Amino acid sequence: MSVPTLYLSPERKEALDKGFHDIFGCEPECYFSAPGRTEISGNHTDHQRGRVLAGAVNLDTQAAVRVNGTSIIRIQSQGYPMCVVDLSNLEPVESEINSTPALVRGVAARFVQLGCKVQGFDAYAESTVLPGSGLSSSAAYEVLIGTIINHLFFDAKVSQPEIAQIGQYAENVFFGKPCGLMDQTASAVGGLVTIDFADKDHPVIRPVNFDFSTTGHALCIIDSRADHADLTDEYAAVTQELKAVSQYFGKEVITEIDEADFYAAIPQLRERCGDRAVMRTIHEYNENRRVPQQVECLEKGDFEGFLKLTKESGFSSWMYLQNVIPAGYVNQQAMAVALGLCEHYLQGKGAYRVHGGGFAGTVQAFVPQEILESFRTGIDAALGEGACHVLDIRPQGGVKMEVC
Repeated sequence: MSVPTLYLSPERKEALDKGFHDIFGCEPECYFSAPGRTEISGNHTDHQRGRVLAGAVNLDTQAAVRVNGTSIIRIQSQGYPMCVVDLSNLEPVESEINSTPALVRGVAARFVQLGCKVQGFDAYAESTVLPGSGLSSSAAYEVLIGTIINHLFFDAKVSQPEIAQIGQYAENVFFGKPCGLMDQTASAVGGLVTIDFADKDHPVIRPVNFDFSTTGHALCIIDSRADHADLTDEYAAVTQELKAVSQYFGKEVITEIDEADFYAAIPQLRERCGDRAVMRTIHEYNENRRVPQQVECLEKGDFEGFLKLTKESGFSSWMYLQNVIPAGYVNQQAMAVALGLCEHYLQGKGAYRVHGGGFAGTVQAFVPQEILESFRTGIDAALGEGACHVLDIRPQGGVKMEVC
């Protein structure tokens, strides 16, 4: 399936050119883009080598770029300090953990391991994928850097799914976050895709031919406005508890364990791993089974069936996975409030669910067009202006843009 060319608008080109010239004193040579992503289904299944349904969205990170003839990568993102990475050191740097230079260094290091002669370049970037928006700004950034290096220094030899794996490598090894592969894959590949991660080195990616704009529903992302800066331990606990269950069976991930064997061992698992680990494992089995059912619904045109399963996914995340309210939080339950608002303003229509990592961040809702304005007005009044974002699925993943 061919993907249409992504053209850089004259307005965006003017802004990128000015930003680049102001910082580097010359004109850029080329332009790149990588989109944010939305998780349609498969909440916390990717790190268990399960299945997901995800899509690239029409919010992206764009960059004007020029090779600089040195061994230094310099990236100025609008509103942030300049990121400078010396390619003479492509080992993880402890002081860079959880920082942007770690992502750039990690992506460059993996390309070098693949035989690419990475050189220095200058880039000026602007993004509509705001950090903390739940649309994976970090994955878009990793895919952007990978796409730049792939085109400038490797004759585009690396496929878009492989660029996703390079981004995951940078995030796992250099940035210090044990993320799965869904975010990077959805951003790199583009469009609406279902992904089976059973073979972690060769995930099966299949396009899903469905246009949400034909359903009479809007795809909305609601920003809970929660701060997830101190929630690293909550995210890590999900994978740690699932790992404890897997280790009981001598396996690496939940998808390697027969579901009947898991249920038979629940008395022992409760004793050894704790009840929350058991509940989270139940979510994994149910959610992993739900994804292909939702894909089938979309491909058969059964949107009501898809919405029913979407609601089930949301309830599963809240009841079993328990990634709505951080442990011990009483006064601050922003995600729960956002979900409650969706329940109220949807009036029993459409569907809503936890989106992405949970605990903080965003909620996803499919909102009938006839109540979209009242829904958005209600959400924004409660959570702040601009909390409700209406999105479209973007066909392009990480790309080099053409100029209009």
